[in-house]
Amino acid sequence: MTARIEARFALARGENRAALVTFITAGDPDHETSLAILKALPGAGADVIELGMPFTDPMADGPAIQQAGLRALKHGESVTTTLDLVRAFRAGDDATPIVLMGYYNPIYVYGVDRFLADAREAGVDGLIVVDLPPEEDEELCLPALKAGLAFVRLATPTTNDVRLPAVLQNTSGFVYYVSIAGITGAATPDFGVVASAVARIKRHTALPVVVGFGVKTPEHAAAIARGADGVVVGSALVDAVRTSLDGDGRATEKTVSAVTDLVSALAAGARSGRAAA
Repeated sequence: MTARIEARFALARGENRAALVTFITAGDPDHETSLAILKALPGAGADVIELGMPFTDPMADGPAIQQAGLRALKHGESVTTTLDLVRAFRAGDDATPIVLMGYYNPIYVYGVDRFLADAREAGVDGLIVVDLPPEEDEELCLPALKAGLAFVRLATPTTNDVRLPAVLQNTSGFVYYVSIAGITGAATPDFGVVASAVARIKRHTALPVVVGFGVKTPEHAAAIARGADGVVVGSALVDAVRTSLDGDGRATEKTVSAVTDLVSALAAGARSGRAAA
């Protein structure tokens, strides 16, 4: 399944631009609206989709994504229904990569072998599991690679040159550089520092390097795109969902377009960044 990821980054390189990687939470604000958003993302400019698996204790996520997970869980979203979202998406799109992002506990409870088989069958391309370090690769990373799924690893501002080879050892698909120390959506990154960090990581790997955490605007996307292979936006899109809801927290006629309008603007920013470099 890594072929879709490789093809999409190759396409972006061929067009001399950074890829736009968009994050939404599966089942937020409800399953049907989440599927509508998912289906609309590629047309709005998303190159790769990270689909968050809701979890009750999302330690790396800031308030926006925590609240999105709680909205989804309230409406019954689960690993099973998240895979159903991917299947429904794949019925109409066989080209856009989907990477499931989340925590190990729901996968462990579901059963690792069963999860990997079902994820592959549904059309998932890769996994980002934020609470499994390289020392635990035998738990999920190596089985995922054997099953044909990419296993995307996170590098952070504290990942020095001694630690980096361990982080990269079994990483596939792309490397996700966390631009700030802390939780998602917490601050705006220092783009000069990020560019230097991306260049350092690229000296250690041929994989695409994407940058996320704190990217909220087209201007942010443009700044990141000057040096990175991809720009990840998550909390800003989840906030777009939240602010579109009615007083009872239900989707409105504006919910899908609130997300896709922002994605279109971010995609334009990512493209302009490389042109300005």
